Amino acid sequence: MNMEAFILGCGGMMPLPYRHLTSVLLRREGELFLFDGGEGTQVSLRRLNLKWKKINAIFISHTHADHVTGIPGLMMLSSQVERDEPLYIYGPPKIAEYIESSRKVLDMYINYPVIVKEITAPCICHEGDGFYIRAFPLQHTKICVGYTLEELDRPGQFFPEKALALNVPCGPLWSKLQAGNEVESSDGTIVKPEQVMGEKRSGRKFSYVTDTMYLPSIAKEVQGSDLLICEGMFSNEFEEQAKEKKHMTSIQAATVARDANVKKMGLIHYSPRYTDYELKNLLKEAQSIFPKTVLTKDRMIFEIPYED
Repeated sequence: MNMEAFILGCGGMMPLPYRHLTSVLLRREGELFLFDGGEGTQVSLRRLNLKWKKINAIFISHTHADHVTGIPGLMMLSSQVERDEPLYIYGPPKIAEYIESSRKVLDMYINYPVIVKEITAPCICHEGDGFYIRAFPLQHTKICVGYTLEELDRPGQFFPEKALALNVPCGPLWSKLQAGNEVESSDGTIVKPEQVMGEKRSGRKFSYVTDTMYLPSIAKEVQGSDLLICEGMFSNEFEEQAKEKKHMTSIQAATVARDANVKKMGLIHYSPRYTDYELKNLLKEAQSIFPKTVLTKDRMIFEIPYED
């Protein structure tokens, strides 16, 4: 089952000609999940040739303009195709008011259900087949939340030779064992799944954190992520300014990644003060703490494979 993260934009505060606003699309098989969507989000979606009209759910970190102003356009364009599935929109308080007022003022034609849910406490906000998405609190100048998508454990490896040795013939009984059910062998013995299968295997974890000051609690939430997308808005020389504006430096982001023992971190939400060349300084600082850090760029794609 494929999982990929598409960086639609990596900039903070204002869009630049070469840097769209922070937004990430996560694709897990046929399901699409959008994390934030400032103005111009559609541009990267189209350039990546993604089926953005089939987005299942949108997860908003907070209601600052650079994270939400692209959402009304996406909603309206999604009405240009036949769609029966609902669009879920999650976010902190006022996201429902923003969506409703946008629909009213713009007189939107929407031909599918839109379900808006506000997040007021840490919770599992969205669930699907074999996974869930959890929201957790961050600390910014507005109420802000981070998100993790975590898959449930997968069954262990099936060993055909063990099944045959226990007189379970190849066929439907093997499928039942792999689904976790006991079966009766050809000699009448009950065979349990654990007799023919290895230990359960962990699923994958994706985490999205932006627009927050450094909090030790973040590492606990994103613990063990296969991919952490995390803001690193400033270099270390602007640590005081970052604290004042409730943002993180790249070193603080790397500290989160290190403490959370993540497999890879992508920095995002850069201050517009930095040119692409100057971003190398943020990367160098972050890698001094967490070597498996990369700079995200617009339309960069991250594959998130299983470990085994």
